Amino acid sequence: MTEKFFAYKTLADLRREVKAMALDMSFEEKPEAVFRQVRIGSRVIGNSLGVHPMEGCDGTLDGRPGELTFRRWERFGGGGAKLIWGEATAVLPEGLANPRQLLINEENLSAFEDLLQRTRRAHRNAFGSDDDLLVGLQLTHSGRYSYQKPLITYHHPQADELTYLDKARGIRIPKEYPVLNDADLERIEDAYAAAAKRAFKIGFDFVDVKQCHTYLLNELLGARTRPGKYGGDFAGRTQMIRNILGKIRNEVGDGPLIASRMNAFDGVPFLRDRATGAGRPIPFAVPYRYSFGVNPQNPMEEDLTEPKLLVQLLREFGVGLVNVSMGSPYYNMHYGRPFERSPEDGYYTPEHPLVGVARHFRITGAIQQAFPDLAVVGTGYSWLRQFLLPAAEANIRNKKVTIVATGRGAIAYPEYARDAKKDGALKQSRVCLAISYCTNLMRAKNNELGQYEAGCVPRDDVYTAIYQDLLAKKAKARALRTKVGSSKA
Repeated sequence: MTEKFFAYKTLADLRREVKAMALDMSFEEKPEAVFRQVRIGSRVIGNSLGVHPMEGCDGTLDGRPGELTFRRWERFGGGGAKLIWGEATAVLPEGLANPRQLLINEENLSAFEDLLQRTRRAHRNAFGSDDDLLVGLQLTHSGRYSYQKPLITYHHPQADELTYLDKARGIRIPKEYPVLNDADLERIEDAYAAAAKRAFKIGFDFVDVKQCHTYLLNELLGARTRPGKYGGDFAGRTQMIRNILGKIRNEVGDGPLIASRMNAFDGVPFLRDRATGAGRPIPFAVPYRYSFGVNPQNPMEEDLTEPKLLVQLLREFGVGLVNVSMGSPYYNMHYGRPFERSPEDGYYTPEHPLVGVARHFRITGAIQQAFPDLAVVGTGYSWLRQFLLPAAEANIRNKKVTIVATGRGAIAYPEYARDAKKDGALKQSRVCLAISYCTNLMRAKNNELGQYEAGCVPRDDVYTAIYQDLLAKKAKARALRTKVGSSKA
């Protein structure tokens, strides 16, 4: 099976494809709305373009920003987007997704302050002022995907089938594997509150309490089968986020801006079909009792009843900025990141990527239209390459989103917002190609630090060199295996 979908030379080509596929997607060629100021709480930012939180996996082993972390954030600072949504930063060592993820604690605080100041300085150097720039930090606990060991909130049968205790030996989570207890969750709540207090102390404009991509807080939203106060009905499954928000407010007061990047649709876990290589859902029974934002009678479809209730709950706790996402990068990545080429450990996309982009636009639009006075950030634009700007313009004009941000796209093209303003278009030679090299680097662990730095291989020579090193090590390992196999024979 080949993976080549993006063959559009002009916007007219793309429009014809959208029409032929009967997708609800529109484009506006003259960018104006994307440059509108946006009020978020007491602040006004200078345009409607942003940078999503995408990890570089390049911190030090004690969780401080590394050399490439500073480089990436400074490039974002000088790139022209007025919302910089800082990447996932663990609130506890146990919640690190990889050994080089950022970790916020007292020992690392001065390094985070330096990171923030250098980002703002880059913006001032490029644009004269940073008064209209908003920079936040995403706070996370990786839960099931903590790299030291899985920390699960309930047994999700399909997800358990894909969660390894020992991947090399093929050992998955057994039915008797322990679940985090209520005291564990209360301890983690306190860690979120302490982390938020630290982030505001050093000058971050907002913190994001992360509820997406099937990490701990997102997983808990689907914990219908968990007994006790943190599971079961909607009130139980949102107990932890309510507690965290309440504890943060007790620490910092009502003034600071709190945000949340949330999954509005988890979907069901997929795996690679051995015959075709395409992704296929793991068999499930209905009514489906797992995951969040899914139709229990058909979990391949969204049901936004509970996601809308969650947004209303967030607003009641003073959350002023919501970022809508979906899916899991581990088991249904075509939902969250429509791609042209799959990661090496992934599957061929089971749908045309435009279907995935349209799903993002539809779900985000439904959230925005249900809460028209809320600042909503949209996702799913990177696959559109240079045409993400006309799509962003149309969605903002049509009140389907407040701010458009890009993750992979900004990694590849940090200056995308600056060039959009200067040229009225994006440079085709700079845009993300959605071919998953950045994800391949994220998933690669076989170096002395246990994690390769992740970035855009086609567009950035720094990561081209890192990828070449990875390929050389893989080739050496294959040669060694071949030699050992030949000697045994």
